Amino acid sequence: MRFKDEDWEKEIRKEPFASSPFQDQHKQNVLRQVEWIKTGEKHVNDAPDHKQKQHTMKRNRRSVRSSPRKVVVVTTVAAVAAVAIIWNGQVLEPIVEKVYPVSALQLSEDPSMNLLTSEMKQTVAMTMRDYLGKQLEVHYAKKGPITGWVYIEAGDVNKSEYAKMWLDGKTGALVEADMRSEMPGSELEYRFLRQVPGLLKGINSDPTLKPISARRYVKMKQGQEKPVWFTTLFLENGKGSGSIEWTRDEAVSVSGTVSSDTVSTDLITNARSSIEALSGEPAPALKSVTFTQNDKQLEETTSLYFGDRYLVRRVGGRFSNEYTVMDFQRGVPELKTGEEYELYFEKLSNMDEEIIRQNAAPIIRKMFDIDLDKYVFERDTNNIGMATFRLKEMANTIQVRYEEDARITMITISDL
Repeated sequence: MRFKDEDWEKEIRKEPFASSPFQDQHKQNVLRQVEWIKTGEKHVNDAPDHKQKQHTMKRNRRSVRSSPRKVVVVTTVAAVAAVAIIWNGQVLEPIVEKVYPVSALQLSEDPSMNLLTSEMKQTVAMTMRDYLGKQLEVHYAKKGPITGWVYIEAGDVNKSEYAKMWLDGKTGALVEADMRSEMPGSELEYRFLRQVPGLLKGINSDPTLKPISARRYVKMKQGQEKPVWFTTLFLENGKGSGSIEWTRDEAVSVSGTVSSDTVSTDLITNARSSIEALSGEPAPALKSVTFTQNDKQLEETTSLYFGDRYLVRRVGGRFSNEYTVMDFQRGVPELKTGEEYELYFEKLSNMDEEIIRQNAAPIIRKMFDIDLDKYVFERDTNNIGMATFRLKEMANTIQVRYEEDARITMITISDL
């Protein structure tokens, strides 16, 4: 469908739907053109041939009547919704889905879909649209015999996109929800993407890092007014990488590759010494540095990567300070059978405390000038191959990771 005056189409292809900041004057121009569409609808209704058709319909007194005005309205909305409006690289939400969200809801052919009332479908569609960021196919529904709630499932529980909701059986309102989704970074809502350059610049990282992928988790418990959603965006380019986390619409953690010039020379020097103490060899060249600002935990983390296997990480926070050096290439070996893995973990669990002490003590003394004899040994039963040395009557801890030959591959010292 085409209109005589198509200036409005030209307008919406200009700024701000390209890359420049939104201008109020441009907004008013677009609104005036939309108003023109509405007035065009009136002109069609006032046309002579339109009135003649109405007269003929009344004269014939048909039992089933067609309203030209409604046809024009629906056609107009469909025409506007069909336009792909680009704004900073984002395709804006189709008008039809915004006005009638159930139109985008995906339902399987399972008979249980008959349990869903129009109110429930509206709730499911709006919840996925507003919080999950996409529509997943609903494939199962069941009504609880006691609560009367209707339980629905969408997506695949074994994959990254899955949703389950509990709806009020009478009103169709959302009671509880547990959802997750994954999408290309460019498909994340614009209200998140527009924050990216400024947040990266705020930690002295590269503001040109590109969105690669995004993950969304949505939670709602009975009694809460609305869901809480958590979003993580992963970024990357040829020079570095990063990530940003949001709780609801508030950025709570920003991480990105930074220049080594932003790190103190003392930290780099100490990091090299720590690697040499852990490995018994000279530290390889510093490869990259990542900085993370976590406002939720009130922490700042600097991670230094040396070569392709060593990491030194310093965490400074309001409530704790932590320093870690590790060989991240070493871990659980690749074994062939389940029996071999069982024997491997059994050997780690039964390793004598004195053997672990003898291997860890000289490294810790060289790194931190600490006498390990003053620390009490605690085996970590939840993490096989990990042990903790705790200073009596104090919160200071030293955690170590060891292998089947008692080789120490990670040390973390915490000053809580």
